[in-house]
Amino acid sequence: MSARLFLAIGLMSGTSIDGIDAALIETDGEGHVRPLGFLTTPYESDLRARLRRAFGNKAGARDPEIAALERELTVLHADIVQKFLRQGGLARPVDLIGFHGQTIWHQPEERATIQIGDGALLAKLTGLPVVNDFRAADMKAGGHGAPLVPLYHRALAAKLPKPVAILNIGGVANVTWIGGGDDDEIVAYDVGPGVAMIDDWILRHAGQAYDEYGVLAASGHPDEAVIERFMGDPFFAGKPPKSLDRNAFKNPLPEDFDPADGAATLTMMTVRAIVDSLRFMPRPPMHLYVTGGGRHNNTLMRWVGELADIPVSPVDALSWSGDGLEAEAFAYLAVRSQRGLPLTVPGTTGVSKPTTGGTLHMPEGEKKKAAG
Repeated sequence: MSARLFLAIGLMSGTSIDGIDAALIETDGEGHVRPLGFLTTPYESDLRARLRRAFGNKAGARDPEIAALERELTVLHADIVQKFLRQGGLARPVDLIGFHGQTIWHQPEERATIQIGDGALLAKLTGLPVVNDFRAADMKAGGHGAPLVPLYHRALAAKLPKPVAILNIGGVANVTWIGGGDDDEIVAYDVGPGVAMIDDWILRHAGQAYDEYGVLAASGHPDEAVIERFMGDPFFAGKPPKSLDRNAFKNPLPEDFDPADGAATLTMMTVRAIVDSLRFMPRPPMHLYVTGGGRHNNTLMRWVGELADIPVSPVDALSWSGDGLEAEAFAYLAVRSQRGLPLTVPGTTGVSKPTTGGTLHMPEGEKKKAAG
C-alpha cells in the first residue's frame, strides 16, 4: 500500500537574510515530490539589520531583545502563510508546515545551534500543525546538524545520471554528492562561505544589500595573495562531515581595500572554496547543479564554471525552483519527521546513524517530539 500524500508548506529564512521563502509541495516524504507553488517575501531593511545584529547571540530567546525579534519573525511567517493560502486556490487543506526559523548561531564543535522562531505560536496563528527544531536531534546523536537539505536533493535527483552534485549557495555554501539511492551513496558538507561575506562587504562599501549579478566583482581584481591566505584556514583541509556558522570567516579583508577589488576577492574566495571542496567527493560528479540565491551572481557562476573540471548549470535547467528549493526541502523534512523517517544520515552530517527529528506543535497547543 502506498504511503499517504501530504500537502506541506515549507518556510525558510536563510543565512543570506534576504527574506522568507514559502513553498508548497505534495509528498510522501520519500520518492514522491510535486512542487505546487512558491512565494518569496523580502525583508524590510530594518528587520534585516536587526537580524544581522542578532547573529552570534548565544542566549537566543533568553535575551528579551531576541525574544521580541523571534515573536516578530514568527508573526511575519504566519502572515506569509495566510497570504500564500489565500492565493493558492488549493483543492484540499494543507496538512503541515515545516518551519526552519532563522539561524543566529551554529557551533557544531560545541553541539550547539540556535534557530529563532516560535513553532507553537506559528501553529496557533495559522491553525496548522507545525514542525520545527530540525537540527537538535541530529546534533544530540553526534551530527553537525547541517546540511539538512541533502535527502531532498536525493529525492529530486532520482532520475538524473549519477554521480551528480547539487551545490547550494546561500549565506554559507554546501554541496550534496549523490552516487545512487542508498544511504551510503550520499555525501554532503558545507564547503565554505557563500554570499554572506560578499553581502556584508557590499552593504558596508556600496550601501546595497548584495552585489546584483556580480557586477561590482566583475569590475574588480581578485587579490591572489589574500585568497591564498584565506584558503590556508584549517576548515578547508578538514574532511567532511563539516559545517559552518555564517560568520565563521567574518571580515577577512582590510576595510581600506578598494570596494570593487574587495568584492572580486571575496567572490573568488567563495569560488575557490567550492572548487577545492570537490576533492572530498567519492568520485567526480558528472554535473554540478547550483541552487540558492548565489546562482544569480553571474560573476560567481562564471568563475566556478571556469575553474571546475565539470559542467556547471543552475538547477533551473532541470526545471527545479532554484529560489524555492530550500523551502520545499523543509516541507519535505516535516513530512519525514511526521512519518518517523530519517532527516539525516551519516554521510550528510556525520550523525552516528540515520536520525529523525523535529518538534511537532499542534494548533491547540499540544506538542510532541518526533520519534528518534
